[in-house]
Amino acid sequence: MLITELKSKETILSLIQGKVFIINCHGCKEIHFPEKEAEALEQELENVTGIFTTDYICNPENLKLRLERFADQIAEADTILVLSCGVGVQTVAEMFDDKRVCAACDTYALPGFQGVTPLEYDCKQCGECYLNLTGGICPLTACSKSLVNGQCGGAKNGKCEVDPNMECGWERIQRRLAQIGRLDVLKCPVQVRNYATDDEVK
Repeated sequence: MLITELKSKETILSLIQGKVFIINCHGCKEIHFPEKEAEALEQELENVTGIFTTDYICNPENLKLRLERFADQIAEADTILVLSCGVGVQTVAEMFDDKRVCAACDTYALPGFQGVTPLEYDCKQCGECYLNLTGGICPLTACSKSLVNGQCGGAKNGKCEVDPNMECGWERIQRRLAQIGRLDVLKCPVQVRNYATDDEVK
């Protein structure tokens, strides 16, 4: 199981550029999701093209079908704001590789069942989420070494030196950031994680 906690309002507002479409995942029934806080946030945001609330957005085929009726609202949006665990954010980012996809929540681990995603990527549930800095691709799970400040330099032909069958996570991140015009993010090193936050939630 896991806990999702909304980032601060100031942080979320700083992520949004232009019009925003909100995907709100209530997720696995066993987890904690800040429903009331999410509803309050949604009412305060401006330039919202649409809001989609569902569960299990970590299943891409199911999500794609559910989002078909929102196609016009998504096309109108500049930013897709995802309220879910890290797996949900990565699922949406993979689906909309031409959009700015932002994580509105941080994710904290609890023992037990985790999601239903059929995809290979995962969420470390490590508290302060890096997905907004890495184009929706988690460096902790996409990189064999879980490097957070760029690749190690050992990749060869785009493949990881630890696992030759695995694509280098940081090369994926670089391509994604270039695609959405956010390479400027790579100029800012990731700050040391605030591990105290994890204890406060638990």
